[in-house]
Amino acid sequence: MTTSHRRCTDPSAAFASACLALVLLGATAAAASPQALIDDPSRPDAFYCEQRKLGTWFYCSRPRPKDDAKPPIPSASPAPAETATQRMEKITAQLRELKARAILEPSPENITAYIRFQREQLDRSSLFSDVWQRAVWQDPDLDYTQLRPISTLGKRQWLDQRKLDRDAVLNSLKDRYGLFYFFAQGCAPCGIMSPILKSVADSHRIPVMAVSTDGGPSDVFPRYVVDSGQRERMGLDSKVTPAIVLFDSRTRRAIPIGYGVLAADELMDRIFTLVAMEAGRDY
Repeated sequence: MTTSHRRCTDPSAAFASACLALVLLGATAAAASPQALIDDPSRPDAFYCEQRKLGTWFYCSRPRPKDDAKPPIPSASPAPAETATQRMEKITAQLRELKARAILEPSPENITAYIRFQREQLDRSSLFSDVWQRAVWQDPDLDYTQLRPISTLGKRQWLDQRKLDRDAVLNSLKDRYGLFYFFAQGCAPCGIMSPILKSVADSHRIPVMAVSTDGGPSDVFPRYVVDSGQRERMGLDSKVTPAIVLFDSRTRRAIPIGYGVLAADELMDRIFTLVAMEAGRDY
């Protein structure tokens, strides 16, 4: 048995108060023992933290668990920028509204507001047109007049080159293509079209097969045949004469050229376009 224990068991009154203090100190130490801290980790050590003030080295100020951390407050996302289409729709809607208001309520204020807003849009349109023209001038790929000139000098040169190309194509047709010409004796337009067709065919040596739809003769094409179903088999309109069809002997395909009276240049342009030009290339 230790000395302190013997003193506490001494019945004398001198040691009564000391023994009581010693017992209380032992109870406090037991409560603040490592085992007590393990049992209650949230309770700080009074001896080390309060009396000796050793601070966070002895976990007097315990760090906050991560689970207790407050989630960050999400920042408000910026509003999406207004698109050009939306701006244009707003301008259009405002213009319509001002116009309707000026018509339904024709006060000087309403009419003035409409005129001023309309003039602003006309100025914007003029600016667009001016910048458009400048861009076209500076980029030949955007300039359609490079393909189809509009000036007098440029158009003349383009037409001359076009005629040379057209004549070259028509001169090469005789070995592969021929023309079917459907006419009628009592057809007044046929009397106009027959000599035009003969002139074009003779100048380029394109063979022509004249077909009479009513059995009557032709003064221009004395060597003709009577229609025995050729027109129907080619899928042509049986009600309109004259009718001109270009026939491809290699592919056995009939290519309708046109109906009614056509000028010589128009007839040659159509043949040239249908034979030598791809769709969309000339525009």
